[in-house]
Amino acid sequence: MDFKDITTRGMVLLGCGKMGSAMLQGWLARGLDPKMVYVLDPMPSDWVQAQGVHINTDLPEDPALLVIAVKPQMMGDALPRIQALGGGSTVMLSIAAGTTIAHFEAVFGPDTPIVRAMPNTPAAVGQGITALIGNAQVDASALALSETLLSAVGKTVRLENEGQMDAVTAVSGSGPAYVFHLIETMAAAGEAEGLPSDLAMKLALTTVAGAGALAEAADEGPAQLRVNVTSPNGTTQAALEVLMNDTDGFPTLLKRAIKAAADRSRELGK
Repeated sequence: MDFKDITTRGMVLLGCGKMGSAMLQGWLARGLDPKMVYVLDPMPSDWVQAQGVHINTDLPEDPALLVIAVKPQMMGDALPRIQALGGGSTVMLSIAAGTTIAHFEAVFGPDTPIVRAMPNTPAAVGQGITALIGNAQVDASALALSETLLSAVGKTVRLENEGQMDAVTAVSGSGPAYVFHLIETMAAAGEAEGLPSDLAMKLALTTVAGAGALAEAADEGPAQLRVNVTSPNGTTQAALEVLMNDTDGFPTLLKRAIKAAADRSRELGK
């Protein structure tokens, strides 16, 4: 990974909770010098304190990047400390849900390069996916630097416009929770059919993880993979007739769920 700009100018990580720590772990594993990282966090974990990064110290005057990884409700208290870094060449990279580029432009100034990104929790195991988009001040090199950092914890995709971020939040940002609930409900249904709880959970968890890995690795799309495992008049078809029901099956339910999440994201962004 090319950390050249950070190696010479340093970077600031505002907030180092679960997501911030996951990203920091990925960066350090890929060769980023911990002495070039400045963490601002009121309660840094023992793990963060053991990494050799600067913690709650004076900041470099012109860091290459400032990663905003605090929760949206903490923005009011956190941003004033780093507001002076706006208006220069420091790229502001936000992973805060529901906080728009316009909000950061109001804080840091319209001439500040700002990248808004939405990662998801599988970043903690290097399997995340992050969507990102920059404002008019973000040039190709700034966007590439942001992608370099975000790719340390998974894949990245670029959006065409910021309006797509609400749908991204609903699909991939909140999506892991949908999958976790699927695992829960599959296991509970297995128990209802007579399986011991630990066995039902192992079967559900491993099946979901394996199916996801297969879907990602296969040349065929998910629809064809579904067809491949569905024998006519077999057990899978019997289940899919329930799950794919137009009235109360997965298509209707998930469309409603994702719309609800996207609508809430839009509300938070106002």
